[in-house]
Amino acid sequence: MSEEEHLHRARDIVYRQLGMMDRSRYQLSQALHTRQVPEAVAERVLHEFEAAGYIDDAKFARTLTAARRRDKNASRRAISAELRRKGVDASIIEEVLADIEPEAELDSAVELALKKLRSASGKPETLAQRTYAMLARRGFTAEQCAQALRQARAVLLEERAAEECVAEECAAEELAAEQTDDDQYGYAADKAVAG
Repeated sequence: MSEEEHLHRARDIVYRQLGMMDRSRYQLSQALHTRQVPEAVAERVLHEFEAAGYIDDAKFARTLTAARRRDKNASRRAISAELRRKGVDASIIEEVLADIEPEAELDSAVELALKKLRSASGKPETLAQRTYAMLARRGFTAEQCAQALRQARAVLLEERAAEECVAEECAAEELAAEQTDDDQYGYAADKAVAG
C-alpha cells in the first residue's frame, strides 16, 4: 500500500470515528493503531485533523464533563478517571474540573441519595449503608457521601411530615364536608340524637 493510500485510509478511519461521537486524540490514535496504520501516517493525519479543529481534547473534555454531570450526576473523581482512561492530558482535566462548584457536586450526591432512598426498601440502617456505598462507588468523597446522606434523610423526613399534615387536613375537610352535607338536607347529626 502506498503512503497516499495509507493517508486516505487513515483519514477515512478518523472521519468515521468522529462521525459516531466526539473522541480524544488518544482514542483516535488507538483506533488507527488497531487498524495497523503506520505511526508516521497516523501522526500526520491526527495533526491535520487537530489543525482543522476536528480534534480538540479540551472541547472533548468539556463536552464529556457536561454530559456526565447532566445525565449521571457524576462526581469529579469519576469524570477525572474517565477522561484519564480516554487519554486526555492531566492539565486539561484539571482545568475542566475546576469549573465544577463543590456545592453543585454535593447537590448531585444528594439527588442520587434521594433517588436511591426513595426506590429502595428495608431497614433504615441497611438503606443508609447501601446508599453511602453507591455514592462512594460513583466517586464521591467520604465527607460528601455522609453529608449527602444526612441531607437526603432530612428531605425525606420533611416530605413525610408534609404528607401526614396533608392527610390530616384531608380528613378534617372530609369531616367538615359530611357535616355540611347533613345540614344541607336539613338533617344534622345532633338533631338525630336529640330526636
